Amino acid sequence: MAINLSNFLFSKKDGSKMADFQDLDHLDGLSISVTSANLYNNNRDDLVLFYFRNGAEYASVYTKSKVISENIKWNKSIKSKKIRALLVNARNANCLTGTKGFNSLKEIADKIATLLTDKQKLDEDSPKKIKSNEIIFGCTGTIGEIFPLQKIKSSINNLVDKIKYTQNKYLWIKAAMSILTTDLKPKLAMEECKIGKTKIKIYGIAKGSGMISPNMATTLAYLFTDANLPSLVLKKILNKNINNTFNAITCDGDTSTNDMITFFSTASAKNKYIKNSNDINLREFDKSVNNVLLNLAKRIVNDGEGASKFIKIDVLKCKSEEDAKKISFSVANSLLVKTAIAGEDPNWGRIMMAVGKSEIDLNINSINLTIGNNKVVEKGQLSKNYSEQNLKEYMKGGLINIIIEMNLGKKNFTCYTMDLTKKYLEINSDYRT
Repeated sequence: MAINLSNFLFSKKDGSKMADFQDLDHLDGLSISVTSANLYNNNRDDLVLFYFRNGAEYASVYTKSKVISENIKWNKSIKSKKIRALLVNARNANCLTGTKGFNSLKEIADKIATLLTDKQKLDEDSPKKIKSNEIIFGCTGTIGEIFPLQKIKSSINNLVDKIKYTQNKYLWIKAAMSILTTDLKPKLAMEECKIGKTKIKIYGIAKGSGMISPNMATTLAYLFTDANLPSLVLKKILNKNINNTFNAITCDGDTSTNDMITFFSTASAKNKYIKNSNDINLREFDKSVNNVLLNLAKRIVNDGEGASKFIKIDVLKCKSEEDAKKISFSVANSLLVKTAIAGEDPNWGRIMMAVGKSEIDLNINSINLTIGNNKVVEKGQLSKNYSEQNLKEYMKGGLINIIIEMNLGKKNFTCYTMDLTKKYLEINSDYRT
């Protein structure tokens, strides 16, 4: 497998190296193949196939946007209990492409099914016929452009030929790099835990940098586990852990037409089969899934388009979690707050403004605001110990933590965002040109 140096070892953003990422290795029941379909008119990897030789239980959450891509329509139409393959392409969203875009997926699925069926005959003791309705798709890139059917279809033979039944860190990074668009670095995460006495792996990759705002699912993310769990349990665990992870991030307040998160289980680990997501044996697994999702979600924010600051917003002591969430996102999506932070301006009044416009019932005389270790507002007024100079120094850092105490109840919510820089404008004004 040749190394694609322009697409692999280094991130343009901060010189990230292979050693900077977690050591994802082999996960039984999964195979990965990566290639270039020349979708960017160069040799960068832009197409990845995940193949489950024995099938995989799966669960997905999708965008709530009323304008959705053809691959989301395809995936939602699939009724198979198990999935045999996931194909993800970069560069083209296959959105607003109509019947032609949908039928393109059918052609590709037919070809993948035929080639994988032939591979089953060669490699398996009890080969299975793979059907096109056992294949799902992820698409990401520009909306409204003609889907590159022929480029992708002509690359399928190469993808299937290159399938490796074992993975290593290098291959996982290649897979994560192949789905990037405006991202500057791959997003990978892993956890190991136990279900009962059985060791379990949970691996994940994601992409996302712009058009990021929570609404059921945000961006593309794929989780893989060798746990022996049914789709219903995967679905409940995924839905439960979306709220404080992928639905707790925002880069620019926009929800994509293609957002999807899918959780696959190869059932290769021989844990006790569990049918109830509340089973006590799943507590460690449940926590590990949350860790992987949050890790990936934070990596998306940190790699937000043009970002120079990673911003964490804790809203504490509210009447309800929903109130805390509304306030946190009111602050996180405020252009005035984001630009002030980009300019390292300690303009805390903009944060208070954003709290007020959330339309949540509040008592101004109960609100405390702390930025980093700097107490700024106490009981609705400027703190007696406030130091503008100290806050200026804090704003120069890459991590900004905003803590808002409403003092109206016991419910909290934390969200994550980025600043808004001139680079964001450059990236998005030049995106297609």
